[in-house]
Amino acid sequence: MKTKRIWQGVLAGSGCLLLMLGNGCATATKTAPKSYTYFPSAPDEPRIQYLTAFASDSDLGRSRSFADFITGEVKTVDPLVKPYGVAVNGGKVFVCDTVAGVIEVFDLKKKRASYFSPSGEGKIRLPINISVDADGTRYVADTGREQVLVYRADGTFIEAIGKKDELKPSDVAITSDRLYITDLKNHCVKVYGKAERKLLFSIAVEAKPGEGKLLSPTNLAVDKEGGRLLVSDTGGNAVQVYDLDGKYLRTIGKAGVAPGLFARPKGVAVDRNGLAYVVDAATQVVQIFDQEGRLLLFFGQAGASTRGELLLPASVKVDYDHIGYFKKFVAPGRECEYLIFVTSQFGGQKVSVYGFLKQK
Repeated sequence: MKTKRIWQGVLAGSGCLLLMLGNGCATATKTAPKSYTYFPSAPDEPRIQYLTAFASDSDLGRSRSFADFITGEVKTVDPLVKPYGVAVNGGKVFVCDTVAGVIEVFDLKKKRASYFSPSGEGKIRLPINISVDADGTRYVADTGREQVLVYRADGTFIEAIGKKDELKPSDVAITSDRLYITDLKNHCVKVYGKAERKLLFSIAVEAKPGEGKLLSPTNLAVDKEGGRLLVSDTGGNAVQVYDLDGKYLRTIGKAGVAPGLFARPKGVAVDRNGLAYVVDAATQVVQIFDQEGRLLLFFGQAGASTRGELLLPASVKVDYDHIGYFKKFVAPGRECEYLIFVTSQFGGQKVSVYGFLKQK
């Protein structure tokens, strides 16, 4: 309760203190319509708008007719139970459900949900995160199997990365020629060649405290433009930043419950401008930092009853390719530059979608 009160107090007067995405503190006088939820709140100029949330295909607007069930064209898919990782690719949103032990796939065009739950060698046990490459190749970090499972775009199983007792993966980040995989067992990030999927080197194995040492590396993000790898270290209450060859660059944040600090950092993402988005599952917000690690703003707040609230958030992804599917939720007179997807493990708003607004 103490943590929630601290963040609620900061949310009430955060605008001018934290907003640095422009050239200092915003002084806009526009007031957001009551039917729309913005961050930061008025009187500051809004930067992020909460658009919608979904936990099942019915939340996307899918209506099932009696004929659908008679013909068998629509199969019943249960709503998300406890999601963690999320990926967006090819008009579909892939969500790891850690309780159901499946990947639930939301087809944005058809407004239908389906299960990705292969059998045999590719059987999924405990999916934590999923990453989808540009060609549709799927990489699932399965902590139950202690392997990364690789599938083609059509879902065909290719192979598993990692042998018994070799690693405990929780996330995968992809570049043109490499795979970066968190290893909770050995407190490092292992780097594999993408083509042959063989280990090349490990990051932070011998790092010292204050110089990129990892305790519980849980989530990854690659800044392809800036050549950086961001590692969310839940056990270390920080985000460690390296170059793509593993050289330590800087640390973002430290332990605490105030803005700019972390109590339980999890999901991390990077936009095209190099801004880092970090989920804190304890304070239940997403904080945004510049490339130097300075806090710019945050959005979301603890709860499950109000639009835009988060309840034990886990993963965050930035997406530029699917704005059209959510354009109808953008407030009149506003324009969305890109989308931000955030999963919550509890509550009804399991996958929240926010829009980063273009500035006039």
